[in-house]
Amino acid sequence: MKLFDVYPLYDVTPVSAKGIVVTDDKGQDYLDFYGGHAVISIGHSHPTYVNRLKDQLEKIGFYSNAIQNPIQEELANKLGKLSNCEDYNLFLCNSGAEANENALKLASFQNGKSRVISFKNGFHGRTSAAVAVTDNEKINAPLNKQQKVSILPFNDLQGFISEISKGDVCAVIIETIQGVGGLDMPSPEFYENIAKLCKEHDVILIADEVQCGYGRSGKFFAFQHFNIKPDIITIAKGMGNGFPIGGVLIHDSIKASYGLLGTTFGGNHLACAAGLAVLEVIEKENLIENSAELFDYFMLKAATIPQVKQVKGMGLMLGLEFDFEVGELRKKLIHNQHMFTGGANNKHVLRILPALNISKEHLDQFFEALKKELE
Repeated sequence: MKLFDVYPLYDVTPVSAKGIVVTDDKGQDYLDFYGGHAVISIGHSHPTYVNRLKDQLEKIGFYSNAIQNPIQEELANKLGKLSNCEDYNLFLCNSGAEANENALKLASFQNGKSRVISFKNGFHGRTSAAVAVTDNEKINAPLNKQQKVSILPFNDLQGFISEISKGDVCAVIIETIQGVGGLDMPSPEFYENIAKLCKEHDVILIADEVQCGYGRSGKFFAFQHFNIKPDIITIAKGMGNGFPIGGVLIHDSIKASYGLLGTTFGGNHLACAAGLAVLEVIEKENLIENSAELFDYFMLKAATIPQVKQVKGMGLMLGLEFDFEVGELRKKLIHNQHMFTGGANNKHVLRILPALNISKEHLDQFFEALKKELE
């Protein structure tokens, strides 16, 4: 049997990793400025993380959600305190797509409506409702197109007002910082008016923080840079530092009812151990503060590269926009400079998503390598 061929692969085979360094099967080290799509939040093989998972596996790795699991409560309490979202309730699942799928379903249960507003260049996952609200025809199958979805331009407030006023919208889902789309952000006026209009029209506001959350923006959640309070927040990626885990943060105003949501593997003991380790390291090592500080340093360094047209994003969720497509540049950075970076649907954007505990010295290395390949 062969693997189903779904990804074009670079000719690199990682066999080990530590911190920001990934080592391949030939012994070559690479500096990781992509973190596997923003998944590696505290660095590869962090000792706190490794020890937490080992200890948990020696006790119990999995059992059904039909029984008590105190580690889920521990994770929820820790997450609430660190994120300043103690007035939310946590539903645990396995991925960002599943988190968004459940958020959309819950919104429809809450107000009985069925249409969703999402935005151009947004990416919310590959499951049924999640892919239906994603702006990508290549992955949106005929089955998914049966969903009632309006995909609107980003930052077009008048267009949004016209659409939400029709009265049948159950939810608005928005990435605070678009990841796959190319690091675009809503303006404060746009985002804050969206939140206000959702309240006025009995519409659930879902902040998709799957990629931009967990300290990556310089605050715990990227929406906290704005004067808004979502009804639902979805999380995943950096939540488990590589162990599959996702979550839906549901405001107290939305009441639970048995049978609405469920999962077999979500919130299993190992996943929660990974999630707790990530939060412990973020808190102990002041990684949110580090993300904010390194954003300022990144901006200073980027200003020394004349080919950089614009820096997009914030914190350590960043894009360098050029006036040329960056595919060849990414290949050169991998093969010549031994550095991992990411691309985006905007082919002019080089995506930078390193672990939150990188240093200024790491950024110096990155920009020195970038200069060499741009000469």
